[in-house]
Amino acid sequence: MIIQAEGANVTRRTAGGGRPGPPTVLSLFSGALGLDLGFESAGFRVAAAVESNRWAAATIRRNRPGLALLDRKIEDVATSELLDAAGLQPGEPTVVTAGPSCQAFSTAGHRRSLDDPRGTLFRQFCRVVVEAQPRFFVMENVRGVLSAAIRHRPLAQRGPGHPQLDPEELHGSAFRLILRELSELGYHVVFDLVDAADYGAGQRRHRLVFVGSRDGEPVRVPARTHAENATDGRLPWLTLKEALAGLGDPDPVGVPLSDLRRGILALVPPGGNWRDLPEDLQKEALGKAYVSWGGRTGFYRRLDWDRPAPALTTNPASKATMVAHPEENRVLTVREYARLQGFPDDWQFEGGPAEQYVQIGNAVPIAIGAAVGAALRKVMRRRSGTDPELRGVVACQDPELLRRVNARPRTILNPQRMREDGTLSAARRWMSQHEPREQLHIPVVDQLR
Repeated sequence: MIIQAEGANVTRRTAGGGRPGPPTVLSLFSGALGLDLGFESAGFRVAAAVESNRWAAATIRRNRPGLALLDRKIEDVATSELLDAAGLQPGEPTVVTAGPSCQAFSTAGHRRSLDDPRGTLFRQFCRVVVEAQPRFFVMENVRGVLSAAIRHRPLAQRGPGHPQLDPEELHGSAFRLILRELSELGYHVVFDLVDAADYGAGQRRHRLVFVGSRDGEPVRVPARTHAENATDGRLPWLTLKEALAGLGDPDPVGVPLSDLRRGILALVPPGGNWRDLPEDLQKEALGKAYVSWGGRTGFYRRLDWDRPAPALTTNPASKATMVAHPEENRVLTVREYARLQGFPDDWQFEGGPAEQYVQIGNAVPIAIGAAVGAALRKVMRRRSGTDPELRGVVACQDPELLRRVNARPRTILNPQRMREDGTLSAARRWMSQHEPREQLHIPVVDQLR
């Protein structure tokens, strides 16, 4: 089925983005303004921002002292107050940007999905869109959204000996709900999973991007400009060496490693991690994680000059999420971190080193915002018309992504050695109790008129 609104009961103004001057942005969950700096580079003006984190709000004030900033939780901000701060009326904002808190959907840590208050913040974004009626919206999140469940059941409570999963506990149930609620906004929505390296960033960082059009304009997630193997006119990925070239950092700020961790890191080659350590040292390096499962690629990870960096974490000094220099036995500095995210070299971050790493690690690479902003400017310049029939239609940009979403297992289980009954036959019997998951039937962009 095509996810489509029955008909949005909203009042629209056709002037969206039509005021004199640069097109305007209302920024929600702004962080250190990573996504919005990308929009600024594409010619947009950030008219107002909402950010409740103390240090991120201080960073915005330091670098954009004239920006109207509402430093409270989005739940406590009325849309009318946000519009007043921006000097706009409903229907006049060009775009609402948002990156709702992603911890509830992240594959790292404890996933609680929509059962976690942080997982419902996208509904606050939806509220602002309905009430502000921007011409466009852009929402981004982690790729873990694709497999998130509405209610998360811990791995230790799945499999033989445990009750079967409820539909809301199946992988992808939260994503389906998000798509349904986005369709109810009455916007035409296109989504895709993008990699920041494909837009010229110096790191591999995947983000799920949703672009919406109020009037049914033909919005698209922007085409990739870079590739690992440059073909079809695209440029090669930016390497770490290229990304950090010319960076002046006379007074580097960072988090020191302990003598133990520095000693272990000294044995890891460029581009390596804990797996490159001598076998007798691997258990000491990982501790309790040695008997866990998964790739654990972040443990004692050292970067490679000739490759893009991996996705930056919020704690580069943790042994599990380490982001270490290719040659020196230290983690990347705050300024090196900021350069890889695309922040200007003179952008100042408030708080201590730990707070600065969190702000940078949580940011959307500026290259992604710049590419999406430029794509929207092209739509605005082309004046290619609107299609009312597209309002409420949600489409996927990439048919391969849609295929992978539909092929994803309904759930995953702990390894056999960690289950009470670790036999394969018991696991198959438990899995067979669950009804086959309904396929996600939505159009891909090429199928739209």
